[in-house]
Amino acid sequence: MKKISVSAALIVLASMDASAQANPPMAASAPSMASAASTPAGTRKDDRALRKRVYAAFANDKRIDAGDIGVNAKNGAVTLTGTAADAAQIDKAVALAKGVPGVTSVTNKLTVRRNFGQ
Repeated sequence: MKKISVSAALIVLASMDASAQANPPMAASAPSMASAASTPAGTRKDDRALRKRVYAAFANDKRIDAGDIGVNAKNGAVTLTGTAADAAQIDKAVALAKGVPGVTSVTNKLTVRRNFGQ
């Protein structure tokens, strides 16, 4: 290992500090978007738990075929995507999701499944 004297290390640090002051980071020209990485871990964990509870509600109701239904949860807001066999299945999925504790709203993006050739 190469030994560096304390005074040489201080000169390097002072040089870096002066460089940072002379060239401050540029401000973003557009507002930055929040990413999933900036979401607190507790919130992501809560969102995953809520999503699992919605899926469990679907699994516990034998009147619904939720195999092609996707669930996204964010801060209590649930979005349902995918397809269902008919409009009644969609209505049932929305009602089940709304009944899960912790769900504050449900956005329905479900469509009726179409068979090929129809």
